[in-house]
Amino acid sequence: MYNGSSSGGWWNSIPPVTKNLILINLIIWLAEILVPGFSNTLVDLLGLHMFGSSHFNPAQIFTYMFMHDPHSPAHILFNMFSLWMFGRILEHVWGAKRFLMFYLVCGIGAALVQEGVWELTWKSEYVDGIAKLNGLTSGHMKAIVDAAVASGDAKWIEAIADFKSMMVTIGASGAIYGILLGFAFTFPDMPLYLFFIPVPIKAKYMVIGYGVIEFFLGVSGSMSTVAHFAHLGGMLFGIFILLYWKKKGMLHRY
Repeated sequence: MYNGSSSGGWWNSIPPVTKNLILINLIIWLAEILVPGFSNTLVDLLGLHMFGSSHFNPAQIFTYMFMHDPHSPAHILFNMFSLWMFGRILEHVWGAKRFLMFYLVCGIGAALVQEGVWELTWKSEYVDGIAKLNGLTSGHMKAIVDAAVASGDAKWIEAIADFKSMMVTIGASGAIYGILLGFAFTFPDMPLYLFFIPVPIKAKYMVIGYGVIEFFLGVSGSMSTVAHFAHLGGMLFGIFILLYWKKKGMLHRY
């Protein structure tokens, strides 16, 4: 069992998978900042686009989780801090291969859930948006859009395609939320401290709180630029793996 000590300094004490994941994310993020125009190119190529969009590529289900917004340092700092804080412990407990598999499955699962949410909601978002611009009710606008698409109106079809192409998400948050769940599942009674709460909170309660908040933010549409359901998707795929490992007695060992 890992005791947290190392004679090589804190950086050398970080296990290899956690360390390399942090490095890859930081290098790509710095490249986005330092090379003018590079960020937009990377987002087009590697960011997760809606299935059916002209920008979609199946590889994006994997690559999107290594991208972060260069204009939002808080996004990558929270993700990488959480990866360092909780990921290194889980990697020591589970081993490098199992930890990497868990991380990637949670990230890919988050992408698949996000794709499903987009597929279910894009039309209502599109109709509601243009209804407001035209001073119409959503029902009236939906009838117009449906009729235009049914008739093969090229302008409407192109406008819808453009709207779909703007739907993109990036970031490791889905995988990170899976890691948070994994830590709470493995060490449910571990006391954790949040910056704004002066008393310790057990890991299991903290993660439940995160999940509830993400669900209500996703349903309400608050902070719409954040992929709340992708975060929940990472946790959803993570819980399936964790329950299987627990059943097999693999949760606390290699």
